[in-house]
Amino acid sequence: MNKGFNNILLITRAYIELMKPSILIMVLITTLLGYYLGNEGAMSWIRLIWTLLGTGLSAGGAGALNQYLERDQDKLMERTCNRPIPAGIIQPQNALLFGVSAVIMGSIILVMKINTLTGFLSLLTAFMYVLIYTPMKKLTWLNTSLGSIPGALPPLGGWTAATGNVDSGAWILFAILYLWQHPHFFAIAWMCKDDYQKAGFKMLPVIEPNGSRTIRQIFLHLSLLFPVCFLPFIIGMSGNIYLFGTTILTLLYFLSAIPMLKEKSSKNASRILKASVLYLPLLMVIIIIDKGI
Repeated sequence: MNKGFNNILLITRAYIELMKPSILIMVLITTLLGYYLGNEGAMSWIRLIWTLLGTGLSAGGAGALNQYLERDQDKLMERTCNRPIPAGIIQPQNALLFGVSAVIMGSIILVMKINTLTGFLSLLTAFMYVLIYTPMKKLTWLNTSLGSIPGALPPLGGWTAATGNVDSGAWILFAILYLWQHPHFFAIAWMCKDDYQKAGFKMLPVIEPNGSRTIRQIFLHLSLLFPVCFLPFIIGMSGNIYLFGTTILTLLYFLSAIPMLKEKSSKNASRILKASVLYLPLLMVIIIIDKGI
């Protein structure tokens, strides 16, 4: 009996891992961000729950499909060789079925319970992540910029779930998320460049090992993030607390990259990664405090 229970637990954990929980959490936070900022009046918690459920299923399904398509490459990389498919815990055909089913189910929930536009954005996000970003990793270093598009769509989905339309506020959130992702993923690419090279992925640190272009890309997008993150205040979407908080937060994100100018190392890249991971939840806290006062 204990053996059977342990097997069920192992399979359950494997399917959770198949959904890429770290990315899934980011998707849910940014969706919540869009919903909260777009919402006017009393918060509909039931509507928010349906939004997060549908978005989470679709995003998790996309993560599973990504792992299905990259299963051969995952076997070659130290950081991914223990994922459920290369480890033999989940069969590829089962991962494919799970991924497709989750994406479809999540999109249907959003169409039925929220609105067609939110369902479409969820499906578009999965499509771009699985069928554009994933294959582009083998073709060009621009995969990071292409992949940042589906990565920046969840707040639009949250916004449309609350408002039923896409306006300037939604596009500002998209721009913030789009720019935020580049230092985050370039830092990961630098730290994992040897693994990516083994798998044949054309990440920028792989095709240019000295890292000069990687550093330029990191600082380019951090520099662009500054004026864009001020836009919610400029258009009246947020107040003084947001302005002060986001200035400090973005400045700290920028400063986290300075050590990489002096020494291009995994240790310094990890500073950028840690700052990027803290950025979104802290931004959410700042927005909640600003909007609540």
